[in-house]
Amino acid sequence: MATPTATATTMETMPDNSKSASRGEKTAIIIQARTGSTRLSRKMALPFDGDRPVLAVILGRITDAMAGIGAEIVVATTTEENDDLIEDIASASGMKVFRGSERDVLDRFIGAARSVGANKVIRVCADNVFLDMKSLRFLYETFHADRRHDYMSFRKSDGTPSIKTHYGFWAEAVTLDALEKVARATDDPLYHEHVTNYIYSHPDMFGCCLHQIDPEVESHEDLRLTMDTPEDYSLQRELYAALGGDERQIEPEALIKYLDMHCELYTTMRRNIESNSK
Repeated sequence: MATPTATATTMETMPDNSKSASRGEKTAIIIQARTGSTRLSRKMALPFDGDRPVLAVILGRITDAMAGIGAEIVVATTTEENDDLIEDIASASGMKVFRGSERDVLDRFIGAARSVGANKVIRVCADNVFLDMKSLRFLYETFHADRRHDYMSFRKSDGTPSIKTHYGFWAEAVTLDALEKVARATDDPLYHEHVTNYIYSHPDMFGCCLHQIDPEVESHEDLRLTMDTPEDYSLQRELYAALGGDERQIEPEALIKYLDMHCELYTTMRRNIESNSK
């Protein structure tokens, strides 16, 4: 499964009035995590790989994938007492931690970026344990060098941003300038909870670049690897164990090959998709 490239598979929009503002050169990976999920309480602390919790697994995968790049990695959690646990897990994994608003996630990301002096952010949702690390590295390197765009991520062939899908393979990149612009532009709770929604919903105001996802992935409409419910957790823990936590086996191409040989797992995923449509 090829890593996306900035070729014909790329959809770009630029504001009519200008190109993006000048950029700094520090890019941080900010991982969003909390314990207060209503559908799957304390999911970040649930055992996933043996006794290792969900959060520790995704942090370990990202750390290994970004080795040698020198990327700043920050876990952004809330100031709620329950999220002391998130800080404990992150600190044990050697991660920096920023704590901010529980409900105003946009403000939390702005604060996390500022805390490490970053002008660009790679946003990762910690419940995407099967995040594609090749695409993460591609996104980091491409956006870090980019001087034109405010936002960069991936999309389906119909233009739907990958963040609005249930695949769970991709991160997204955004400038601090763009996040601050959203904070000034709107007080709507929707846009303060869903950090980048305002940006890709207003392409006339922001320079956006979306790389098309692999058609093979998109063709699997029953594929769901984002973790929101107990059913998601049980299936994904089973799948991770079956693949032995081997990075080569949990890359999208190999993972889909395994799922195609165990089609009953798609049935469960389809049921979860229907119950949890975004």
